[in-house]
Amino acid sequence: MSDWREIVGTNVRRFRQAAGITQEQLAFAAEIDLTYVGGIERGRRNPSVIVLARIANALSVEPATLLQRSK
Repeated sequence: MSDWREIVGTNVRRFRQAAGITQEQLAFAAEIDLTYVGGIERGRRNPSVIVLARIANALSVEPATLLQRSK
């Protein structure tokens, strides 16, 4: 089983890049620290449900989408 932090991090990076925004822009939109975004994308940080919802909102996706394993 994959580490959920890696799954979330991979998805956040993928959707952020697809949206054409920087980590800094995502951090600003989600009202979280830039270093926290980087830690999430690297699978080093474990975001709370509230932070996950803020990131999903900033990326215009459902929070559950960030928890899905890529196929």
